[in-house]
Amino acid sequence: MSETIIATDRRINPADCFDPDTGVLQRRIFSDQEIYREELRRIFGRAWNFMCHESQLPAAGDFFMNWIGEDEVIAVRNRNGEINVLLNSCPHRGNTVCRAELGNTNSFFCSYHGWNFDLDGRLIGMPGEDQFYRGSVDKTAWGLTPAAKVESYRGFVFATLDPAAPDLKDYLGWVGRLGIDFIASKGEIRFLDGVQKNRIQCNWKLAVDNLFDWYHVKVSHGTALKLGVVGEESMSPMEQMVVLGEYGHAISGPGISEARYQEAVQRVSEGGEDGEWFDREVARRVQPGVAEQLGALGKRSFGHPNIFPNLWVNLTPQLCLRIPRGPFETELWWFTYEVEGMSEKDRKFLQFMANHIFGPAGLLEQDDGENWSHSTRGAKGSFGQGLPLNYAMGLGADQMQSASDGQSGIETVVSEHAQRWLYNSWQEWMLADSWQDLMASHAMPPTQGTI
Repeated sequence: MSETIIATDRRINPADCFDPDTGVLQRRIFSDQEIYREELRRIFGRAWNFMCHESQLPAAGDFFMNWIGEDEVIAVRNRNGEINVLLNSCPHRGNTVCRAELGNTNSFFCSYHGWNFDLDGRLIGMPGEDQFYRGSVDKTAWGLTPAAKVESYRGFVFATLDPAAPDLKDYLGWVGRLGIDFIASKGEIRFLDGVQKNRIQCNWKLAVDNLFDWYHVKVSHGTALKLGVVGEESMSPMEQMVVLGEYGHAISGPGISEARYQEAVQRVSEGGEDGEWFDREVARRVQPGVAEQLGALGKRSFGHPNIFPNLWVNLTPQLCLRIPRGPFETELWWFTYEVEGMSEKDRKFLQFMANHIFGPAGLLEQDDGENWSHSTRGAKGSFGQGLPLNYAMGLGADQMQSASDGQSGIETVVSEHAQRWLYNSWQEWMLADSWQDLMASHAMPPTQGTI
């Protein structure tokens, strides 16, 4: 049995925080300090965390700063062409050895006492090594701490601090890989310099939860719909598809039937201009091999993937990390990418989405941020934090369906299946004492039956 989490006012067991059979969630998980501390250790400290895209580090010495929970790390390409992820903390006094967000360097230098580290983290120099330390320091033992594992999937670089973590490909599973394939299958990807960053007074899980949520669109984003900034047909379609993956990965949002997909393929082949909103994506997916790569269900999904714990792979030309900054604050990082050879029309669409829809100045993100901050505030009160939340939409009302290629999903209307999967997985991560426990005890996504 896993250890009990001790809160400041009463003992909390994660097993009591969510009931998957009823969809009832205890809102205390959004405000409790001890739960947050355990999340940093049990979730972020063990999961594979997105670091950067390989295109951001084309040459030796190129680096990009990121976070694993609240641990600041440096992703850097070393002299052998490999990508290392190093803790940005000097082992002498803990000072940071890199202050820039990205750039190119020959080494990392601590501004406190001058310890110097090579691109692979090795300690290569220190003032007074002979006179002050009398040559007694074993420099091989005092380098920068590396991530336990660093791996890449289709150019997307991830790192984990836990040496017991499974390989990245196994961790992602077919659902996590599908989320990345949605983007990688478009062609040669290049991430653009400059990450849009802003902080919202909310718990990180609420920001993740929301990317699966299509119930709020007509209410929260009503102004954007009325102004015609975004189209109602694409923002709130009745046809939805939910795909569930191991360890908390999921995709939720618009999805179309095989019949409608084939109709779209026909329109695209005939060069029709007045098609459905999803024809833009279908046009890409009919390219040789792409539909086969995405799979029978994947080719018809246009929802939002989340790579657990906190990477939203948006189908617009952006990705977003939800980085925890305490239980009451989240920092959002918006990465923007372009596809080699993209048309001028697509480039203008990219610019519009990156500047006006999401990110700090994004119309939709401002709507969402207000909601998340108030939901977090509602979980702070000594009385309110003890009240439950209802995540029961669609519970027991839909069927899991499997395709001939083994992919499985739920074709339905707006629901909260993905949110329930998120919190059920969160619970499993919080209860497991090790990766061995998690691999043995985590729920496998259903492939058939009522869900």
